[in-house]
Amino acid sequence: MLSIQPAGVKEISLIRKLAYEIWPAAYNTILSAGQLQYVLQLMYSEEALINQMREGQQFYIAYDNGVPAGFAAFGTYGATTYKLHKIYVLPQMQGKGTGGQLLQFVIEKVKENTATALILNVNRQNSALHFYKKMGFEIAEEVNIDIGRGYFMNDYIMKLAL
Repeated sequence: MLSIQPAGVKEISLIRKLAYEIWPAAYNTILSAGQLQYVLQLMYSEEALINQMREGQQFYIAYDNGVPAGFAAFGTYGATTYKLHKIYVLPQMQGKGTGGQLLQFVIEKVKENTATALILNVNRQNSALHFYKKMGFEIAEEVNIDIGRGYFMNDYIMKLAL
């Protein structure tokens, strides 16, 4: 049974552990080893996660029968739009509905806050693109974001009307 619980500063080490297990599996064919390590440090250092929480990102961890299975983070992005900053599920939990349930949870949470849209960024080569389309998201824009050290995030911005 899946349960989804709020996560705060006390769960940062768990979020980091999950990210460092999930990211190499998710991005090893998309990002170079150097870029993968750079982005993990940029986005998932303890300091970075604390700052994200202070800036209003709400983190949640999904547990499958009490065992951490993945996490999500979202926050406001304008008056009635929210942004899904992160949604990741352990490789062994993919294909079991965990990601769908976690995303549906986020959708319900932002609807409670009168959101009219949910947006996200996804790497243009990421197989998760098909998952998001299946969940009703549409490609709104193509972007290349300079994240430093000569690395770029080559993403689609996707949008779900609520």
